[in-house]
Amino acid sequence: MKKARIAVPSAHPGGLEAEVGAHFGHCDLYTIIDVVNGQIAEVSTLPNVPHVQGGCMAPVQHLAGNGVNLLIAGGMGMRPLMGFNQVGIDVFYGAGAPNVGTAVDALLKGALVRFTQEYVSAQTSASFTGVSDMR
Repeated sequence: MKKARIAVPSAHPGGLEAEVGAHFGHCDLYTIIDVVNGQIAEVSTLPNVPHVQGGCMAPVQHLAGNGVNLLIAGGMGMRPLMGFNQVGIDVFYGAGAPNVGTAVDALLKGALVRFTQEYVSAQTSASFTGVSDMR
């Protein structure tokens, strides 16, 4: 991965040690990780936007408008997943990661799978695949 801007739904205060938010649209904020030549170059946070009934696309547009091109998420519905696909943001499944840093490390090592329709319906029963060799 040469260059990427990764967003991870996070608990306050964000950062690499923050807990990964269980659902992208209901998180406290997003930890934003800029990657250059496969290495973390910068870590910042981005406030979430209000998530109201039927408002799943607001966070999608918010992340796209802030230059995000990869998202690590533990849960979301089909509508936002389709929205991310439409705006060119690749979504990876990271449920169960102990923190943002571990999830990002797993993504950079190629250990995360793409978030697909399978995870929309089974998002609470699947497990994080990159933890065992990260601890």
